[in-house]
Formats: sequence, structure tokens, C-alpha cells
Amino acid sequence: MALLGGLLGRLLWFSGLRRGRHAPGTQAMEQDRALEVYDIIRTIRDPEKPNTLEELEVVTESCVEVHEINEEEYLVIIRFTPTVPHCSLATLIGLCLRIKLQRCLPFKHKLEIYISEGTHSTEEDINKQINDKERVAAAMENPNLREIVEQCVTEPD
Repeated sequence: MALLGGLLGRLLWFSGLRRGRHAPGTQAMEQDRALEVYDIIRTIRDPEKPNTLEELEVVTESCVEVHEINEEEYLVIIRFTPTVPHCSLATLIGLCLRIKLQRCLPFKHKLEIYISEGTHSTEEDINKQINDKERVAAAMENPNLREIVEQCVTEPD
């Protein structure tokens, strides 16, 4: 009976049906997708400085998580770290991350963007703003704000 149980366990593991586990290929696919996401966001420019978010360590490879929702869709979670706890542009950085990923991700996704826990004085409020579709849409209707976002997300020639 133990042999049958072990065989069944391995079969479920490889099929991806065992609860709480992924089929071996799924985890590798999620890691590949996470690197793909990071490659897109690392070149976003800081709104105040001439540096990229990668150069300022606002985003790192470890701040990106990707989880398969189903065969065709992924949950993308970004946790970025503002340069200072009272950064006045944290909301704008979150907006830039969202806009660039919405435009550039080549796969179907749900997107959640957060400030890394404990790294900003108003992180809860900012997290709500950057994950609210209506607020994001309203922000992008503002021509001044849209121009700043475009400058930050446009790839240098």
C-alpha cells in the first residue's frame, strides 16, 4: 500500500494536482516570467533623478513575484522600495510601474503593486491608490502627470 501511495503522490506532483505544489515546469515558468517583468521595469526612470529605478535599487529582481493563475494568466506582484520613507513621488513611481507593465507585458496578467512593507510613512494609502483602476485612469487623464509618466517609462534611444 505504501508503494501505491508513493506512486500516487509522485503522479500528482508531476501533474501539478497536488494541493500547494506546482508541477516542475510551472515554477521555472514563473521564474522566467518574473525575470521578464523585471527586465521591463528596471529601465523606468526616476521622476526626479536621471537614474533608473534599478540603479536606485527602488526595484530589484527579488521584488517581483509571478504566480500562475491558470494556463493563460499570471498574477504579477511588485514590491518596490522608495529611496526615502517620506518620498513624495512614491505614488508616481507606482503609477509608472503600472503603466509600463500594462503596455509591455506580453502575457495575460493581473497586476498588484505595493510599497515594500515598512519602507514608507504612508504606504497603505499609496498602495490603495496605485491598485485602484479608477484612480489610475483619472491620474492618466491629467496631461501634466501623463507627460511625466511618459518621460519615465519611455526607453532611451
